[in-house]
Amino acid sequence: MTKTPTGRTVVPDTAVDRADAASERTGARANPVVNQAVIVVVSVIAAVCSVLLPWLTVTNATSMWTGTALAVVGLAFAGLLAARPTLMRFELLVPALDFVAIGLLRYGTGDARSPFLAAVLLPVIWIAARPGRQNVLFPLVGTAATFLVPVLLGHADLGASEVVRLVVVLVVFTAVAGVTNELARQGSVRLQTVQELRRQAEAEISQAALVQRSLLPVSTADLPAAFTVRAVCLPTRSVGGDFYDWFPTTAGAAFTLGDVMGKGVGAGMIAAVVRSVLRSSVREGAPDEAVSRTATGLDVGLDAPATEQFTTCFHMHLDVRGVARWVDAGHGLALVLRAGGGHEWLRGTDTPIGVGTSWTTHETVLDAGDVVLVVSDGVLDLFGDGLDALDRFEAFTLTEPDPERLVSRLEELGRAGHHADDVTVLAVRYDPQPTEVVTPPR
Repeated sequence: MTKTPTGRTVVPDTAVDRADAASERTGARANPVVNQAVIVVVSVIAAVCSVLLPWLTVTNATSMWTGTALAVVGLAFAGLLAARPTLMRFELLVPALDFVAIGLLRYGTGDARSPFLAAVLLPVIWIAARPGRQNVLFPLVGTAATFLVPVLLGHADLGASEVVRLVVVLVVFTAVAGVTNELARQGSVRLQTVQELRRQAEAEISQAALVQRSLLPVSTADLPAAFTVRAVCLPTRSVGGDFYDWFPTTAGAAFTLGDVMGKGVGAGMIAAVVRSVLRSSVREGAPDEAVSRTATGLDVGLDAPATEQFTTCFHMHLDVRGVARWVDAGHGLALVLRAGGGHEWLRGTDTPIGVGTSWTTHETVLDAGDVVLVVSDGVLDLFGDGLDALDRFEAFTLTEPDPERLVSRLEELGRAGHHADDVTVLAVRYDPQPTEVVTPPR
Protein backbone atom coordinates (compact mmCIF):
# COMPACT_ATOMS: atom_id res chain seq x y z
CA MET A 1 0.00 0.00 0.00
CA THR A 2 1.08 3.60 -0.60
CA LYS A 3 0.22 6.96 0.90
CA THR A 4 -1.07 9.82 -1.22
CA PRO A 5 0.03 13.45 -0.64
CA THR A 6 -3.17 13.94 1.38
CA GLY A 7 -2.44 10.88 3.48
CA ARG A 8 -5.10 8.67 1.96
CA THR A 9 -4.20 4.96 1.71
CA VAL A 10 -4.33 3.46 -1.77
CA VAL A 11 -4.33 -0.29 -2.55
CA PRO A 12 -2.11 -1.10 -5.56
CA ASP A 13 -3.87 -2.35 -8.66
CA THR A 14 -1.99 -5.66 -8.45
CA ALA A 15 -3.63 -6.49 -5.13
CA VAL A 16 -7.04 -5.63 -6.52
CA ASP A 17 -6.39 -7.78 -9.56
CA ARG A 18 -5.38 -10.72 -7.34
CA ALA A 19 -8.55 -10.33 -5.31
CA ASP A 20 -10.64 -10.22 -8.50
CA ALA A 21 -8.94 -13.34 -9.83
CA ALA A 22 -9.62 -15.21 -6.60
CA SER A 23 -13.22 -14.06 -6.71
CA GLU A 24 -13.60 -15.35 -10.26
CA ARG A 25 -12.13 -18.73 -9.35
CA THR A 26 -14.25 -19.31 -6.24
CA GLY A 27 -17.37 -17.45 -7.22
CA ALA A 28 -18.10 -19.26 -10.48
CA ARG A 29 -19.36 -22.39 -8.68
CA ALA A 30 -21.28 -23.03 -5.53
CA ASN A 31 -19.44 -24.34 -2.49
CA PRO A 32 -19.19 -28.17 -2.76
CA VAL A 33 -20.23 -28.47 0.88
CA VAL A 34 -23.53 -26.76 0.07
CA ASN A 35 -24.13 -29.01 -2.92
CA GLN A 36 -23.33 -32.16 -1.00
CA ALA A 37 -25.33 -31.10 2.05
CA VAL A 38 -28.45 -30.99 -0.13
CA ILE A 39 -27.79 -34.54 -1.37
CA VAL A 40 -27.18 -35.80 2.17
CA VAL A 41 -30.42 -34.28 3.41
CA VAL A 42 -32.36 -35.86 0.54
CA SER A 43 -30.71 -39.26 1.15
CA VAL A 44 -31.35 -39.23 4.90
CA ILE A 45 -34.97 -38.14 4.48
CA ALA A 46 -35.51 -40.85 1.84
CA ALA A 47 -34.07 -43.57 4.09
CA VAL A 48 -35.93 -42.45 7.20
CA CYS A 49 -39.24 -42.11 5.35
CA SER A 50 -38.78 -45.56 3.81
CA VAL A 51 -38.42 -47.05 7.29
CA LEU A 52 -41.22 -45.11 8.96
CA LEU A 53 -43.87 -44.86 6.25
CA PRO A 54 -45.76 -48.10 5.54
CA TRP A 55 -46.49 -47.32 1.90
CA LEU A 56 -42.76 -47.01 1.09
CA THR A 57 -40.78 -50.21 0.49
CA VAL A 58 -37.43 -51.24 1.91
CA THR A 59 -36.16 -54.04 -0.28
CA ASN A 60 -32.60 -54.07 0.98
CA ALA A 61 -31.89 -52.18 4.20
CA THR A 62 -28.13 -52.73 3.97
CA SER A 63 -27.97 -51.20 0.50
CA MET A 64 -30.20 -48.30 1.54
CA TRP A 65 -28.14 -47.32 4.60
CA THR A 66 -24.87 -47.92 2.74
CA GLY A 67 -25.97 -45.41 0.12
CA THR A 68 -26.86 -42.90 2.84
CA ALA A 69 -23.49 -43.45 4.51
CA LEU A 70 -21.66 -42.87 1.20
CA ALA A 71 -23.48 -39.55 0.84
CA VAL A 72 -22.27 -38.56 4.32
CA VAL A 73 -18.72 -39.61 3.39
CA GLY A 74 -19.05 -37.38 0.33
CA LEU A 75 -20.02 -34.48 2.61
CA ALA A 76 -16.89 -35.01 4.70
CA PHE A 77 -14.75 -35.07 1.56
CA ALA A 78 -16.45 -31.89 0.29
CA GLY A 79 -15.57 -30.23 3.61
CA LEU A 80 -11.94 -31.22 3.08
CA LEU A 81 -12.00 -29.69 -0.41
CA ALA A 82 -13.45 -26.43 0.94
CA ALA A 83 -10.79 -26.30 3.66
CA ARG A 84 -7.98 -26.90 1.18
CA PRO A 85 -8.70 -25.11 -2.13
CA THR A 86 -5.64 -26.75 -3.71
CA LEU A 87 -7.61 -30.04 -3.70
CA MET A 88 -10.57 -28.57 -5.62
CA ARG A 89 -9.39 -30.32 -8.78
CA PHE A 90 -10.76 -33.50 -7.19
CA GLU A 91 -14.25 -32.02 -6.75
CA LEU A 92 -15.85 -34.32 -9.32
CA LEU A 93 -15.09 -37.31 -7.08
CA VAL A 94 -17.87 -36.15 -4.75
CA PRO A 95 -20.78 -36.26 -7.28
CA ALA A 96 -19.26 -39.45 -8.72
CA LEU A 97 -19.64 -40.99 -5.27
CA ASP A 98 -23.19 -39.65 -5.15
CA PHE A 99 -24.18 -41.59 -8.27
CA VAL A 100 -23.19 -44.79 -6.49
CA ALA A 101 -24.89 -43.69 -3.27
CA ILE A 102 -28.16 -42.90 -5.05
CA GLY A 103 -27.92 -46.21 -6.96
CA LEU A 104 -27.67 -48.08 -3.65
CA LEU A 105 -30.50 -46.00 -2.18
CA ARG A 106 -32.67 -46.74 -5.24
CA TYR A 107 -31.93 -50.47 -5.06
CA GLY A 108 -32.65 -50.60 -1.33
CA THR A 109 -35.99 -48.78 -1.62
CA GLY A 110 -37.68 -50.71 -4.39
CA ASP A 111 -35.22 -50.63 -7.29
CA ALA A 112 -37.33 -49.94 -10.43
CA ARG A 113 -40.26 -48.93 -8.20
CA SER A 114 -38.18 -46.60 -6.02
CA PRO A 115 -39.63 -43.06 -5.81
CA PHE A 116 -36.17 -41.62 -5.16
CA LEU A 117 -34.67 -41.96 -8.66
CA ALA A 118 -35.16 -38.23 -9.27
CA ALA A 119 -32.40 -37.58 -6.70
CA VAL A 120 -29.88 -38.42 -9.41
CA LEU A 121 -30.64 -35.02 -10.93
CA LEU A 122 -28.71 -33.36 -8.09
CA PRO A 123 -25.23 -34.65 -9.08
CA VAL A 124 -26.18 -34.34 -12.75
CA ILE A 125 -26.81 -30.60 -12.35
CA TRP A 126 -23.77 -30.23 -10.08
CA ILE A 127 -21.45 -31.55 -12.80
CA ALA A 128 -23.24 -29.97 -15.77
CA ALA A 129 -23.06 -26.51 -14.18
CA ARG A 130 -19.27 -26.60 -14.44
CA PRO A 131 -17.67 -24.97 -17.50
CA GLY A 132 -16.80 -27.21 -20.43
CA ARG A 133 -18.87 -29.31 -22.81
CA GLN A 134 -17.30 -32.49 -21.43
CA ASN A 135 -19.37 -31.94 -18.31
CA VAL A 136 -22.45 -32.87 -20.32
CA LEU A 137 -21.07 -36.36 -20.93
CA PHE A 138 -19.84 -37.13 -17.42
CA PRO A 139 -23.37 -37.10 -15.91
CA LEU A 140 -24.45 -39.70 -18.47
CA VAL A 141 -21.83 -42.13 -17.19
CA GLY A 142 -22.88 -41.42 -13.62
CA THR A 143 -26.58 -41.89 -14.39
CA ALA A 144 -25.86 -45.18 -16.12
CA ALA A 145 -23.87 -46.25 -13.06
CA THR A 146 -26.85 -45.43 -10.84
CA PHE A 147 -29.05 -47.77 -12.87
CA LEU A 148 -26.41 -50.48 -13.12
CA VAL A 149 -25.45 -50.62 -9.41
CA PRO A 150 -27.69 -53.67 -8.71
CA VAL A 151 -26.39 -55.42 -11.83
CA LEU A 152 -22.77 -54.69 -10.94
CA LEU A 153 -23.38 -56.02 -7.43
CA GLY A 154 -24.87 -59.20 -8.92
CA HIS A 155 -28.24 -58.65 -7.27
CA ALA A 156 -30.28 -58.11 -10.42
CA ASP A 157 -30.44 -58.79 -14.16
CA LEU A 158 -30.67 -56.05 -16.78
CA GLY A 159 -34.02 -56.84 -18.40
CA ALA A 160 -35.55 -55.29 -21.49
CA SER A 161 -37.78 -52.93 -19.52
CA GLU A 162 -34.79 -51.76 -17.49
CA VAL A 163 -32.82 -51.11 -20.69
CA VAL A 164 -35.68 -49.03 -22.09
CA ARG A 165 -35.98 -47.18 -18.80
CA LEU A 166 -32.21 -46.53 -18.82
CA VAL A 167 -32.26 -45.21 -22.41
CA VAL A 168 -35.18 -42.87 -21.71
CA VAL A 169 -33.61 -41.57 -18.53
CA LEU A 170 -30.27 -41.00 -20.26
CA VAL A 171 -31.94 -39.06 -23.09
CA VAL A 172 -33.90 -36.89 -20.66
CA PHE A 173 -30.96 -36.28 -18.35
CA THR A 174 -28.71 -35.52 -21.34
CA ALA A 175 -31.12 -32.77 -22.28
CA VAL A 176 -31.17 -31.49 -18.68
CA ALA A 177 -27.37 -31.57 -18.49
CA GLY A 178 -27.04 -29.81 -21.85
CA VAL A 179 -29.45 -27.01 -20.91
CA THR A 180 -27.79 -26.60 -17.50
CA ASN A 181 -24.33 -26.46 -19.05
CA GLU A 182 -25.40 -23.88 -21.63
CA LEU A 183 -27.06 -21.67 -19.02
CA ALA A 184 -23.94 -21.94 -16.87
CA ARG A 185 -21.77 -21.02 -19.86
CA GLN A 186 -23.88 -17.98 -20.68
CA GLY A 187 -23.87 -16.96 -17.03
CA SER A 188 -20.09 -17.29 -16.93
CA VAL A 189 -19.72 -15.15 -20.06
CA ARG A 190 -21.98 -12.46 -18.58
CA LEU A 191 -20.05 -12.60 -15.30
CA GLN A 192 -16.72 -12.20 -17.08
CA THR A 193 -18.12 -9.27 -19.09
CA VAL A 194 -19.40 -7.56 -15.96
CA GLN A 195 -16.12 -8.14 -14.14
CA GLU A 196 -14.15 -6.76 -17.07
CA LEU A 197 -16.37 -3.67 -17.17
CA ARG A 198 -15.95 -3.30 -13.42
CA ARG A 199 -12.17 -3.53 -13.72
CA GLN A 200 -12.21 -0.90 -16.45
CA ALA A 201 -14.40 1.35 -14.31
CA GLU A 202 -12.14 0.86 -11.31
CA ALA A 203 -9.07 1.65 -13.42
CA GLU A 204 -10.72 4.84 -14.67
CA ILE A 205 -11.75 5.81 -11.15
CA SER A 206 -8.23 5.13 -9.89
CA GLN A 207 -6.85 7.33 -12.65
CA ALA A 208 -9.38 10.04 -11.84
CA ALA A 209 -8.43 9.83 -8.16
CA LEU A 210 -4.75 10.14 -9.09
CA VAL A 211 -5.47 13.19 -11.23
CA GLN A 212 -7.57 14.76 -8.49
CA ARG A 213 -4.86 14.20 -5.87
CA SER A 214 -2.30 15.74 -8.21
CA LEU A 215 -4.41 18.91 -8.35
CA LEU A 216 -4.17 19.43 -4.58
CA PRO A 217 -1.20 21.67 -3.81
CA VAL A 218 1.48 20.13 -1.61
CA SER A 219 4.05 22.94 -1.42
CA THR A 220 3.89 26.50 -0.12
CA ALA A 221 7.27 27.50 -1.56
CA ASP A 222 5.67 29.94 -4.01
CA LEU A 223 3.66 31.71 -1.32
CA PRO A 224 4.84 34.72 0.64
CA ALA A 225 6.60 33.91 3.91
CA ALA A 226 3.85 35.75 5.77
CA PHE A 227 1.52 32.78 5.35
CA THR A 228 1.74 29.43 7.13
CA VAL A 229 -0.60 26.97 5.41
CA ARG A 230 -1.76 23.50 6.40
CA ALA A 231 -4.50 21.41 4.75
CA VAL A 232 -5.86 17.89 4.46
CA CYS A 233 -8.51 16.20 2.33
CA LEU A 234 -9.95 12.79 3.23
CA PRO A 235 -12.40 11.68 0.51
CA THR A 236 -15.05 9.18 1.57
CA ARG A 237 -14.62 7.54 -1.87
CA SER A 238 -11.70 7.24 -4.27
CA VAL A 239 -12.80 10.47 -5.93
CA GLY A 240 -14.36 13.15 -3.77
CA GLY A 241 -16.21 16.39 -4.30
CA ASP A 242 -14.12 18.42 -1.83
CA PHE A 243 -10.99 20.30 -2.75
CA TYR A 244 -8.66 22.95 -1.42
CA ASP A 245 -6.23 25.15 -3.30
CA TRP A 246 -3.77 27.99 -2.91
CA PHE A 247 -1.63 29.95 -5.32
CA PRO A 248 0.35 33.24 -5.33
CA THR A 249 -1.24 36.47 -6.54
CA THR A 250 0.27 39.86 -7.34
CA ALA A 251 -0.36 41.11 -3.79
CA GLY A 252 -0.12 37.92 -1.77
CA ALA A 253 -1.94 34.63 -2.22
CA ALA A 254 -5.38 33.18 -2.92
CA PHE A 255 -6.94 30.37 -0.91
CA THR A 256 -9.97 28.25 -1.76
CA LEU A 257 -11.99 25.46 -0.20
CA GLY A 258 -14.88 24.04 -2.20
CA ASP A 259 -17.48 21.35 -1.62
CA VAL A 260 -19.34 19.99 -4.65
CA MET A 261 -22.72 18.47 -3.94
CA GLY A 262 -22.47 14.70 -4.30
CA LYS A 263 -19.58 12.27 -4.45
CA GLY A 264 -17.71 10.23 -7.00
CA VAL A 265 -16.28 11.00 -10.41
CA GLY A 266 -18.99 13.50 -11.40
CA ALA A 267 -18.40 15.62 -8.31
CA GLY A 268 -14.64 15.33 -8.81
CA MET A 269 -14.90 16.65 -12.38
CA ILE A 270 -16.93 19.64 -11.21
CA ALA A 271 -14.38 20.28 -8.45
CA ALA A 272 -11.54 20.27 -11.01
CA VAL A 273 -13.38 22.79 -13.22
CA VAL A 274 -14.15 25.09 -10.29
CA ARG A 275 -10.53 25.00 -9.13
CA SER A 276 -9.17 25.68 -12.63
CA VAL A 277 -11.40 28.68 -13.31
CA LEU A 278 -10.79 30.19 -9.88
CA ARG A 279 -7.08 30.05 -10.59
CA SER A 280 -7.66 32.44 -13.49
CA SER A 281 -7.75 35.22 -10.87
CA VAL A 282 -4.02 34.85 -10.30
CA ARG A 283 -3.20 38.13 -12.07
CA GLU A 284 -6.28 40.28 -11.73
CA GLY A 285 -9.85 40.40 -10.53
CA ALA A 286 -11.56 40.49 -7.15
CA PRO A 287 -12.77 37.26 -5.54
CA ASP A 288 -16.37 37.92 -6.59
CA GLU A 289 -15.27 38.25 -10.22
CA ALA A 290 -13.41 34.95 -10.02
CA VAL A 291 -16.49 33.21 -8.62
CA SER A 292 -18.69 34.80 -11.31
CA ARG A 293 -16.35 33.55 -14.04
CA THR A 294 -16.50 30.09 -12.51
CA ALA A 295 -20.30 30.12 -12.53
CA THR A 296 -20.25 31.18 -16.17
CA GLY A 297 -17.87 28.37 -17.03
CA LEU A 298 -20.20 25.84 -15.44
CA ASP A 299 -23.34 27.21 -17.10
CA VAL A 300 -24.40 24.69 -19.77
CA GLY A 301 -27.49 26.58 -20.88
CA LEU A 302 -31.19 26.10 -20.38
CA ASP A 303 -31.48 23.47 -23.13
CA ALA A 304 -29.02 21.10 -21.49
CA PRO A 305 -30.22 18.45 -19.04
CA ALA A 306 -30.18 19.67 -15.47
CA THR A 307 -27.27 18.21 -13.53
CA GLU A 308 -28.47 19.55 -10.20
CA GLN A 309 -24.83 20.14 -9.31
CA PHE A 310 -23.83 23.09 -7.19
CA THR A 311 -20.69 23.98 -5.28
CA THR A 312 -20.36 25.74 -1.97
CA CYS A 313 -17.10 27.63 -1.91
CA PHE A 314 -15.00 29.96 0.23
CA HIS A 315 -12.53 31.92 -1.88
CA MET A 316 -10.13 34.43 -0.32
CA HIS A 317 -7.41 36.77 -1.57
CA LEU A 318 -5.00 37.60 1.25
CA ASP A 319 -2.28 40.21 0.80
CA VAL A 320 0.93 40.55 2.81
CA ARG A 321 -0.53 43.51 4.72
CA GLY A 322 -3.12 41.20 6.29
CA VAL A 323 -6.11 42.36 4.27
CA ALA A 324 -8.36 39.44 3.42
CA ARG A 325 -10.91 39.90 0.63
CA TRP A 326 -13.23 36.95 0.47
CA VAL A 327 -16.41 35.50 -0.99
CA ASP A 328 -18.63 33.04 0.81
CA ALA A 329 -20.62 31.22 -1.88
CA GLY A 330 -23.09 29.36 0.32
CA HIS A 331 -20.31 27.75 2.38
CA GLY A 332 -20.60 29.29 5.84
CA LEU A 333 -17.83 27.28 7.47
CA ALA A 334 -14.92 29.72 7.64
CA LEU A 335 -13.78 31.58 10.73
CA VAL A 336 -10.93 33.71 12.00
CA LEU A 337 -9.22 32.57 15.18
CA ARG A 338 -7.73 35.70 16.69
CA ALA A 339 -4.26 35.46 18.21
CA GLY A 340 -5.39 37.65 21.09
CA GLY A 341 -8.37 35.41 21.85
CA GLY A 342 -11.84 35.19 20.41
CA HIS A 343 -13.01 34.41 16.94
CA GLU A 344 -15.40 35.53 14.23
CA TRP A 345 -17.20 33.71 11.44
CA LEU A 346 -16.63 34.77 7.84
CA ARG A 347 -20.11 34.32 6.39
CA GLY A 348 -21.98 35.97 3.59
CA THR A 349 -25.49 35.67 2.28
CA ASP A 350 -24.58 34.66 -1.26
CA THR A 351 -25.75 31.38 -2.82
CA PRO A 352 -23.54 28.49 -4.03
CA ILE A 353 -21.93 28.37 -7.45
CA GLY A 354 -24.46 26.89 -9.85
CA VAL A 355 -27.38 28.49 -8.03
CA GLY A 356 -26.68 32.21 -7.76
CA THR A 357 -25.76 34.79 -10.41
CA SER A 358 -23.83 37.40 -8.40
CA TRP A 359 -21.55 37.40 -5.39
CA THR A 360 -20.14 40.00 -3.01
CA THR A 361 -16.55 40.54 -1.92
CA HIS A 362 -16.14 41.11 1.83
CA GLU A 363 -13.07 42.45 3.58
CA THR A 364 -11.50 41.42 6.88
CA VAL A 365 -8.21 42.61 8.37
CA LEU A 366 -5.95 40.05 10.03
CA ASP A 367 -3.51 40.78 12.79
CA ALA A 368 -0.24 38.98 13.41
CA GLY A 369 -0.87 35.38 14.48
CA ASP A 370 -4.50 35.26 13.34
CA VAL A 371 -5.61 32.00 11.70
CA VAL A 372 -8.25 31.61 8.99
CA LEU A 373 -9.78 28.14 9.28
CA VAL A 374 -12.05 26.77 6.56
CA VAL A 375 -13.64 23.31 6.67
CA SER A 376 -16.13 21.27 4.67
CA ASP A 377 -19.41 20.15 6.21
CA GLY A 378 -17.99 16.64 6.55
CA VAL A 379 -15.87 17.97 9.41
CA LEU A 380 -19.00 18.82 11.38
CA ASP A 381 -20.05 15.17 11.14
CA LEU A 382 -16.99 14.33 13.24
CA PHE A 383 -18.58 16.20 16.13
CA GLY A 384 -21.92 14.40 16.07
CA ASP A 385 -25.10 14.72 14.07
CA GLY A 386 -27.02 16.93 16.49
CA LEU A 387 -27.80 20.60 16.19
CA ASP A 388 -24.97 21.39 18.59
CA ALA A 389 -22.27 19.85 16.35
CA LEU A 390 -21.30 23.34 15.15
CA ASP A 391 -20.93 24.54 18.74
CA ARG A 392 -18.71 21.56 19.61
CA PHE A 393 -16.59 22.19 16.54
CA GLU A 394 -16.25 25.86 17.42
CA ALA A 395 -15.17 25.02 20.98
CA PHE A 396 -12.67 22.51 19.61
CA THR A 397 -10.99 25.08 17.34
CA LEU A 398 -10.50 27.56 20.18
CA THR A 399 -8.36 25.08 22.11
CA GLU A 400 -5.66 24.87 19.44
CA PRO A 401 -4.36 28.10 17.85
CA ASP A 402 -1.50 26.47 15.91
CA PRO A 403 -2.69 25.63 12.36
CA GLU A 404 -0.48 22.56 11.98
CA ARG A 405 -1.63 20.93 15.21
CA LEU A 406 -5.23 22.01 14.55
CA VAL A 407 -5.30 20.35 11.13
CA SER A 408 -3.50 17.27 12.48
CA ARG A 409 -6.06 16.81 15.26
CA LEU A 410 -8.96 17.16 12.81
CA GLU A 411 -7.26 14.67 10.50
CA GLU A 412 -6.94 12.20 13.38
CA LEU A 413 -10.66 12.52 14.06
CA GLY A 414 -11.38 11.92 10.37
CA ARG A 415 -9.22 8.80 10.25
CA ALA A 416 -10.47 7.43 13.57
CA GLY A 417 -13.74 6.16 12.10
CA HIS A 418 -15.90 5.96 9.01
CA HIS A 419 -17.09 9.28 7.68
CA ALA A 420 -20.01 9.44 5.26
CA ASP A 421 -18.87 12.74 3.75
CA ASP A 422 -15.53 14.11 2.56
CA VAL A 423 -13.45 15.72 5.31
CA THR A 424 -11.43 18.73 4.16
CA VAL A 425 -9.61 21.34 6.25
CA LEU A 426 -7.62 24.45 5.24
CA ALA A 427 -5.84 26.62 7.82
CA VAL A 428 -3.83 29.80 7.06
CA ARG A 429 -1.92 31.76 9.72
CA TYR A 430 -0.85 35.32 9.03
CA ASP A 431 2.64 36.18 10.29
CA PRO A 432 3.73 39.50 8.73
CA GLN A 433 7.38 39.75 7.72
CA PRO A 434 9.09 43.15 8.13
CA THR A 435 11.01 42.83 4.88
CA GLU A 436 8.30 41.07 2.86
CA VAL A 437 8.73 41.72 -0.86
CA VAL A 438 5.84 40.79 -3.13
CA THR A 439 7.00 39.18 -6.37
CA PRO A 440 4.35 38.92 -9.09
CA PRO A 441 3.86 35.34 -10.30
CA ARG A 442 5.40 34.40 -13.63
